This record gives sequence, structure tokens and C-alpha cells, in this order.
Amino acid sequence: MHRINTGDVMAVLLPIWNEKRATARQVRHRISAVMRWAVAQGYREDNPAGDAIGAALPRNGVRVQHRRALPYAEVAGAIATVRTSGAYPMTVAAFEFLVLTASRSGEVRGARWEEMDLEAREWRIPAARMKTGREHRVPLSTRALAVLRGARELADGSGLVFPSARGGLLSEATIGKMVRDLGIGAVPHGFRSSFRDWAAERTEAPREVCELALAHVNRDRVEAAYRRTDLFERRRALMESWSAFLAE
Repeated sequence: MHRINTGDVMAVLLPIWNEKRATARQVRHRISAVMRWAVAQGYREDNPAGDAIGAALPRNGVRVQHRRALPYAEVAGAIATVRTSGAYPMTVAAFEFLVLTASRSGEVRGARWEEMDLEAREWRIPAARMKTGREHRVPLSTRALAVLRGARELADGSGLVFPSARGGLLSEATIGKMVRDLGIGAVPHGFRSSFRDWAAERTEAPREVCELALAHVNRDRVEAAYRRTDLFERRRALMESWSAFLAE
């Protein structure tokens, strides 16, 4: 172990650094963890996978691609454009519901009536359908409830809240194509970013409330271990404010 140097680590990382950046970072992290242990045990005096190697690894190659999003002030206009577009009603309803709940496209497209409790004004998404692998409760604003009631009038008996025109699940590209064809400069996922910017700039909601509204996983393991609430009522107030902002 004491013979391993920075050059050895570079020889492992460089072949995959540009093509498989995420994997390469994980490999570097694990090597670094082993080397930190070796330093602590007195087997080495340095970490060959530490900060020094970061300056030597290429900075070009894979770049983070941010999904196109609208400024939050333009979101209401996008909803109005979609409503008057003449597109398939369930696609229109799914889009507005996606924006109102700041949810992911797959969560909305796969939504089922059995997950909805209109009386309690909440949507329970089972763990199997969540990116995080955990059940997630979504508070339903007044407008979100109205969208659901409209969708129920068009229900096809499949159990899906927003079935496709041919029956079954809306395809992943359906909402995106509608938005693109209407000249709206964003992708469906980008409306989550619009919501997050609005929450940060126009409300006093704490960061943890905003992050829970987006069903983001808490990376702080200690904080996550001690938190026993999903701050549901505070999120309910936030989503009602978002709905009211879009209706202004």
C-alpha cells in the first residue's frame, strides 16, 4: 500500500474520467477512503487520491447539463398557453398538476386514483414509484384539487389519473412534446427548478421545507436520522402559496 502513488491512481481514473465521470468519481472516493485509513494507521504519510489529484484530472469532457427552466414569473403564462392550446385534455391536466405539485413527470404520469385522498387533500406516492425509494406525501392545493376533479370526470376506469388518449400510461415524451410544440422554453422537469427559485426568492420557507416539497433526499445523515416529521402542514401552506402565485 505504501508504494501506491498519484500516478497509479491517475492510471486508474483517466481511462474512464470523461466517458464515465460519475463512476470515476466513486472510484476515486473509495480509493481516497482507504488511503485516509492508511494515513491514520501510520502506513502512509499522504493520500494519493486526495486534493492534489483534483488539479491534475481533466476539467473538460462531461459537463453538468441543467434542464431548461422558465423564470418563475413566466410559469403562469406557460400554464395559460397550455390550457388554451387544444391539446389532449389529460395531457393538459397532467402538465398543470405537475407544475402545481412540483413533482417529477413519472410520478404524475403514473398517478393512480387509489393514491389520492381528496378529502384529506393529499397524494400518497408509494415508495416503488419514487426516485428516493421512500413513500412521499404531497399536499394538494385548492387548484390541484380542481384539476383532479376535472380529470375524474374524464376517467376511463383504468385507475390512472391521467391516462393517455389510447388508454394506459402517458408516454414519457408526451408532456415534453406538447410543451416544446407550444414554444415554451422549458422541459417538464424544469418547472421544479422554477418552483424552487420562487420558494427561495418570494417566500420565507426554510430550506428543509422547500427540499421536502421536491422530495429531495437529505444528504446530512445525522440530521436525517433525527428528523421524524415530513413537515407536511408547512409544505401544505407553501404549495397553497405557489398555487395562489400562479393564479395572480
